[in-house]
Amino acid sequence: MRRASTLAAASTCLSRAIVATSEHHHQYNSLFQAASAYAYATNAGSSRRWFSTSMRSISSGASPGAAKVLPSIGGAAASVAAGVSLLAEKEAYAKEPVNLDLIPKEVVLYQYESCPFCNKVKAFLDYYDVPYKVVEVNPLSKKEIKWSDYKKVPILVVDGVQLQDSSAIIDQLRSKLHPTKSNSLVDEEDEETKWRRWVDGHLVHVLSPNIYRNTSEALESFDYITSNGNFSFTEKYTVKYAGAAAMYFVSKKLKKKYNITDERASLYEAAETWVDALDDREFLGGSKPNLADLAVFGVLRPIRYLRSGKDMIEHTRIGEWYTRMENAVGESSRIKA
Repeated sequence: MRRASTLAAASTCLSRAIVATSEHHHQYNSLFQAASAYAYATNAGSSRRWFSTSMRSISSGASPGAAKVLPSIGGAAASVAAGVSLLAEKEAYAKEPVNLDLIPKEVVLYQYESCPFCNKVKAFLDYYDVPYKVVEVNPLSKKEIKWSDYKKVPILVVDGVQLQDSSAIIDQLRSKLHPTKSNSLVDEEDEETKWRRWVDGHLVHVLSPNIYRNTSEALESFDYITSNGNFSFTEKYTVKYAGAAAMYFVSKKLKKKYNITDERASLYEAAETWVDALDDREFLGGSKPNLADLAVFGVLRPIRYLRSGKDMIEHTRIGEWYTRMENAVGESSRIKA
């Protein structure tokens, strides 16, 4: 009974900490740290993995006799074919050029690893190859952001200037990197703006009830704690189990608040809604991703390799677009400590 009471108390305290630190007061935001161990382990270097797989396939398909007769010609032809295909893929998803003089000299992101709003910012930074350092914030003590009057994440410090609120951060970064584009009149009802609002106003709300749908999925999402974050052994244990319990109950409240009757159905519907918006285009932005593409990709990236994300890919049409986005965004521009 004493252990149960202690765990319940810890759950209550952690729930309050979650609400206090989440951007826009989204109760679930601060505990999307859940998927950190899963999300980035499989995203980076997709083109290089494809190249290596292609080369192995080519090599294994050649007969021993042919290899003896024409080893150099066969090898050269295979290399050229694979190289041309790789270059074509890179060219198809070439990023928008950025004037190197406009890239900030020092960028530091204060975040929770799998917070959807933090990942929106990271998707933008990665796509535009802006190098950045990451400071992982402890959701219990929040000691890493005690210097700031703003107590939610993400916080981005750009050349000493503090920026906050994910959408505002992205707008300010775009203004810095693409001043000509940003200085043009923005139509509040244009397609890009509409879908960026849809991400913040709808898509993020269906994620938490799916990630914390049951106790096993809640615990799966908190497994990250063993290898990520600034925690003592006691804090790791508390956050993993008390956090999972707290978020399980928070997700039920969110489910009721947003009239979600079936968690997976709501996630699948959101994914299909996005695919319909693409209207057979590679990206909402056409041949290249725009800010709406980056926002959707950013908030989905933390859950992609959790059970909820795998189910979403399996049961909807969003997978092809997601793979294109992985290729377009490319490897993380995060500076490793």
